[in-house]
Amino acid sequence: MNARNQRPEPPSGGATYRSGAYTSLLPWQVRERRFAPTGLGRRGLNPDDVYAFLDRVAGDMAAVYAALAESRRETARIKAGLRRWQTDQARARNERGQAQ
Repeated sequence: MNARNQRPEPPSGGATYRSGAYTSLLPWQVRERRFAPTGLGRRGLNPDDVYAFLDRVAGDMAAVYAALAESRRETARIKAGLRRWQTDQARARNERGQAQ
């Protein structure tokens, strides 16, 4: 693969900055996306357009996975709290039963 066909490196420094006006891609936008053909004498799609779109899709997927991870952490926290509450209730019920 020559240098012209290699994917450009993303900027270093962690997360990509997005303005408040950025809207996430919707599934129908991904399905219906079409790329312009390359210029004269070349076959295929314009690599810059394809890489820009793939970077956008990857960013949106990263956001979805981050939200999913946060949701799973919240679910685990709620389950642990429920287990503690159930244990406390069972312990109190047992103590009341022994006192009678």
